[in-house]
Amino acid sequence: MTEDKVVYHFPEGFLWGTSTSGPQSEGTELGDGKGQNNWDYWYSIEPERFHGEIGPERTSTFYKNFKKDIELLVETGHTVFRTSIQWSRLLPKGIGEVNQEAVTFYRSVFSLIKEKGIQLFVNLYHFDLPYALQEQGGWENKDIVWAYEAYARTCFELFDDLVDRWITFNEPIVPVECGYLGDYHYPCKVDAKAAVAVAYHTQLASSLAVKACHEVNPEKKIAIVLNLTPAYPRSEHPDDVKAAKIAELFQTKSFLDPSVLGEYPRDLVDLIEEYGLSPETSEEELAIIRENRVDFLGVNYYQPLRVQAPTKVWKEGEVLTPEHFFAPYDMPGKKINPHRGWEIYEKGIYDIAINIRDQYNNIEWLVTENGMGVEGEVAFRQDEVIQDDYRIEFIEDHLIELHRAIEEGANCKGYMLWTFIDCWSWLNAYKNRYGLVELDLETQERRIKKSGRWFKALSDANGFSR
Repeated sequence: MTEDKVVYHFPEGFLWGTSTSGPQSEGTELGDGKGQNNWDYWYSIEPERFHGEIGPERTSTFYKNFKKDIELLVETGHTVFRTSIQWSRLLPKGIGEVNQEAVTFYRSVFSLIKEKGIQLFVNLYHFDLPYALQEQGGWENKDIVWAYEAYARTCFELFDDLVDRWITFNEPIVPVECGYLGDYHYPCKVDAKAAVAVAYHTQLASSLAVKACHEVNPEKKIAIVLNLTPAYPRSEHPDDVKAAKIAELFQTKSFLDPSVLGEYPRDLVDLIEEYGLSPETSEEELAIIRENRVDFLGVNYYQPLRVQAPTKVWKEGEVLTPEHFFAPYDMPGKKINPHRGWEIYEKGIYDIAINIRDQYNNIEWLVTENGMGVEGEVAFRQDEVIQDDYRIEFIEDHLIELHRAIEEGANCKGYMLWTFIDCWSWLNAYKNRYGLVELDLETQERRIKKSGRWFKALSDANGFSR
């Protein structure tokens, strides 16, 4: 006797697709007019820091293979696709003259995606700062806020007729954490006060982009994409609970609250003031943030954040880091992706959904990234196809929790996997593969994985059974 399968059917109009970014997919072609960005520069001075010494000029060659790749979007069942415009491709110096080669490229890409009946979500910034602006202080210099606003407005004026929805920033907390509290993004500067300034300037820039978008087209929706990693305490001990609360203030609420609610959490403001880290603000700037909130949210989720009470005690004069407020907790017995080392905790996506429902006015949102990176994936190739049943199981397990949240009233409108084709990933380059489509780095051949065929069936059925 066989056990009856459960059918997980999603609401009518639910969107299925994937996300990528310009700097991780396009590559650079001779004569394309693209300016140098922070990743190009960093690779030029420290190529050994990048896995396999593979830099951003190669990536997955979407720039010259986009027609083929967009056909693969159709073959894998996409009804939505998220990518980004590279600021340094459109405005090589960050400000001033527009690169007409970029205009032609992006209009060709966006037009073809629309011709295929796929909704197009376009992000303006995915960790890629024109290096000419980095030389002027980058996100530490408040002048960049106005440069970004001008860039955003240029994008709206050039491409709004082809874009279904806009996004201001992808995971803006990541460059703060990795570039100003760690050494995984350029400029690798451990400086808490600079980190707070960078975060504030990024939020102000995002709010200005929302304002500009609505001025260009009042009907167009615009979002910010946040990695809303839930922070779970080791125990119910007050010190662990406090650590998780501070971790959530830093990692999640620092952008979520001003973007959706229009103001920063009081607890976060007080904490920053206590340590003398407050950025330079004005009432006019805070009004811009208050009055220009996003229309919807993109949510990226890969793994939970597990924390415990800090093990470091800060002493005046020391460099202040997040470890002085909370310490990572390696939970025994956790489910793990053995290929990537990350915890797999499907319920995290349910918890995010319920939090948005209950604390953030049940704002409309989509999962804009979720996925499973695997090193050495060629080991799973049989008959010329990657048999990635582990990826299918990972997606299904997360969709079951998402489906449960939607049935309980969560306002989620779609699911986008990271990513449609194996892409370049910052310092990791091609170490971990995430795609529905395999990329052969030597031949540039594209081969749909088992998960790609499965994703087409998922999209066609608007659900699955298990």
